[in-house]
Amino acid sequence: MHAMVLKQLHRPMEWTELQDRLPGPGQIRIKVGACGVCRTDLHVIDGELPDPVLPIIPGHEIVGRIDAIGAGVTGLSEGERVGIPWLGHTCGVCPYCMGGRENLCDHPLFNGYTRDGGFATATIADARFAFPLGDAGEDVSLAPLLCAGLIGWRSLGIAGGGKSLGLYGFGAAAHILAQVARWQGRSVFAFTKPGDTRGQDFARSLGACWAGGSDEMPPEPLDAAIIFATAGALVPLALKAVRKGGRVVCAGIHMSDIPAFPYALLWEERQLVSVANLTRQDGIDFLKLVPEIGIVTQTTRYPLTRANQALADLRASRFEGAAVLVP
Repeated sequence: MHAMVLKQLHRPMEWTELQDRLPGPGQIRIKVGACGVCRTDLHVIDGELPDPVLPIIPGHEIVGRIDAIGAGVTGLSEGERVGIPWLGHTCGVCPYCMGGRENLCDHPLFNGYTRDGGFATATIADARFAFPLGDAGEDVSLAPLLCAGLIGWRSLGIAGGGKSLGLYGFGAAAHILAQVARWQGRSVFAFTKPGDTRGQDFARSLGACWAGGSDEMPPEPLDAAIIFATAGALVPLALKAVRKGGRVVCAGIHMSDIPAFPYALLWEERQLVSVANLTRQDGIDFLKLVPEIGIVTQTTRYPLTRANQALADLRASRFEGAAVLVP
């Protein structure tokens, strides 16, 4: 097998030939058809997430077909197409796992961060955390759903049922979530970097009723706002944009420091909450609805060998939607 391997933080990944791996008990091996590129991969490479396992193969929006099955695996078969998300393993015995909140597991493993991921021609995964995808749709189109889609879906649930929804940072996750929110009958307000007219036009093309810079206020108070951008300075702005009793959801795994802000922005029962990871039930619920919603992902394809370029382009916002690596 071949993979893009991160051997040292703050350095480019290296194209590496590795010995083929066999799945252990409870595991499957997947021949990777596509793997999405997520901003979390940048956080891993940049050392913004603590204690990564090095060397590591990044990537956690994996779509492929099972080509080997370890002992004890049931319900999956060779040749079946599956999706492998960020959450790669949970302990099953901590209070969070026992209480139905495995996304907060005390002893988790994450694909592409603390266990090898999908920037490779093949990968090993815990069979319990593989989502059957069926045969409809292209691998490349499905890959962004495995993290951008899933974290957006979980964030939307935490944001509540309000009708007016602000999305700060209109990238891979927001471009999927905007379609879900419109399908639910919500009004979407898109916030991009100031002056990013291309991104604002993209948001409008996906049904946003208003699009503007993150330094602007929406034309009406919002019921809720979800922040996908990694800038902590957006938190006070989002609190200012939501109505009394509104909720602001921080959806990223990493964010720069939140600046001090007057208590008046939080008063009147506004809420500020965060989202962490996902549960398998999130994946089951969301992926079941994808065909009904008719989600269309905007993707830019890169050969696996150009993974470093894909990450550089993501960092510089050189494309709309999501980047996807194809072995």
